[in-house]
Amino acid sequence: MAQKRADMISETRGKLIKAAREAFATKGYADSSMDDLTAQAGLTRGALYHHFGDKKGLLQAVITQIDEEMMARLSVIIDEAATIWDGFIDESIAYIKMSLEPEIQRIVFLDGPSVLGDPSQWPSQNACIRSTQRSIQRLIDEGTIRKVNTEATARLIMGALLGASLWIANADDPHTASEQVVESFVALASGLLLVSETAGQ
Repeated sequence: MAQKRADMISETRGKLIKAAREAFATKGYADSSMDDLTAQAGLTRGALYHHFGDKKGLLQAVITQIDEEMMARLSVIIDEAATIWDGFIDESIAYIKMSLEPEIQRIVFLDGPSVLGDPSQWPSQNACIRSTQRSIQRLIDEGTIRKVNTEATARLIMGALLGASLWIANADDPHTASEQVVESFVALASGLLLVSETAGQ
């Protein structure tokens, strides 16, 4: 009985998140009405209030889902890289380029900050920082980069990537901005390498 109720709750939440994600991606947060969202999900407005509190809470849930998908995609990139350094650079470039994807750009980098506030304070950022910190420690351990404070460096890197992604999303020409950011990021990150190393290795 308890499992059945849990399944029903999960199904209801899933329907609302799916409907909201589609609406936020196509219409934007401001133009997506709660009545339309619940009607599309085949549920009542009360269900939305019960599970998410309000429309803002629903946006938070949608962003959490997208963030988890982004992290999963980045993890694959890290795993497939030939070296830890390649994985670190490839992951960072992929994160930058994700800000060009229409759904991510609109929901995460445009509507998210305007509704939920500073993205650097979102819980998902802590997971990104921890992941980056682990990569930095591995690079130090294998002698690829100089010894630095891993948390401080991870926060600097993620702050730079997040800030740049927000800039790209709001740029008049996001694609050109993205190319400029990638080039600049690789140059900056390469400063971590030991003298005997080069960014191309």
